[in-house]
Amino acid sequence: MTPEYVINLGAEAIKLALLLSLPLLGVGLIVGLLVAILQATTQIQEMTLSFVPKIVAVLLTLLAVSPWIIQKMAGFTTNLIQSIPSLIGQ
Repeated sequence: MTPEYVINLGAEAIKLALLLSLPLLGVGLIVGLLVAILQATTQIQEMTLSFVPKIVAVLLTLLAVSPWIIQKMAGFTTNLIQSIPSLIGQ
C-alpha cells in the first residue's frame, strides 16, 4: 500500500461524505432561510419555530434519499473490499 493510494482513498472518502451530506444540508439551509424570512416578516421570535421545521424537512429528505445514500456507500465499500487482494500483493 503506497502513500499515494492512501491519500487517494482518503480523498475519495471525503468526496463521498460531502456528496452524501449535500442533500440533507441543502434542505436544512433552504428551510432555515424560509423560516428566518417568515420570522422576520411576522416578527415571531419563537425558538422552536426555527428548529422543528428544519428537523422535519431533514428527516423527510433522509427518508427520500436513503436508497441513493446506501447505494453510494455500498459501492464505495464494495470497491474497497475488492481492492484488498491487490493491496496484499504489494
